[in-house]
Amino acid sequence: MKPADRPIASPDVVLREEFDDWAVLFHPLTGEAIGTSPAGVAIWKLLDGVRTLEEVAKAVQAQCEDAPEVDTVLGDTLTFTDDLARRLFVVMKDEG
Repeated sequence: MKPADRPIASPDVVLREEFDDWAVLFHPLTGEAIGTSPAGVAIWKLLDGVRTLEEVAKAVQAQCEDAPEVDTVLGDTLTFTDDLARRLFVVMKDEG
């Protein structure tokens, strides 16, 4: 994915928040589950098809204490959403 992409969290995927702000994303159509950190949860909740990934990264960086520079957060956001897209957990808005 690119910083200007506007992915959306798949409506099929269930977010189950666990202890200490960690969570599990479960895709009932594929049976796959992914554990994710608080940063991943923050990214997930911002994937609305309106915000670009660059905007998502800036919002996450602003929300998290002791967050690294926004360029690092953007790189991590791109890596995370690429993995989610490969597993069909996120789609581009016009695909959803």
